[in-house]
Amino acid sequence: MLKQIKIILTIFIFLNCFKVVFSAENFFIEGQKKYDEKKFEDSKFLLQRNIVFNPKDANSYLYLAKIFNFEKNDKEELKNLNTTLLLEPNNEEAIYMLIGIKLKKSNYSEVKTLLKKFSIVCTNLCKKTNKIKEDLKNIEPKDES
Repeated sequence: MLKQIKIILTIFIFLNCFKVVFSAENFFIEGQKKYDEKKFEDSKFLLQRNIVFNPKDANSYLYLAKIFNFEKNDKEELKNLNTTLLLEPNNEEAIYMLIGIKLKKSNYSEVKTLLKKFSIVCTNLCKKTNKIKEDLKNIEPKDES
């Protein structure tokens, strides 16, 4: 009898763990759907909730960066982009967004460094390389710290 209770308890714990993992995946998927629907507050909540369950999910941080970009919250956008790149150093979309921030700040040397990395890792956004090069020509070679 005691052995059966242990087996039932083990199965119950296993199923609850599976449910938590499955729920975390749903938070990202639902957050992405809300983002696509332009429901940014709902999306932000779901993505942040996903991070609680899965703190190494680079996509959640990337989508949060996109939301903060839309909200013109540069500090939070940069923080989430940096976290994305910490978790996934070759994330081309995060590198591209970071280049945009550095271009706005006229940070010539960082843009050049990021552009080299972007050119190596790009697969989907490669066409944007020429635009970055043009934008780079329009800023003076000086750094703003």
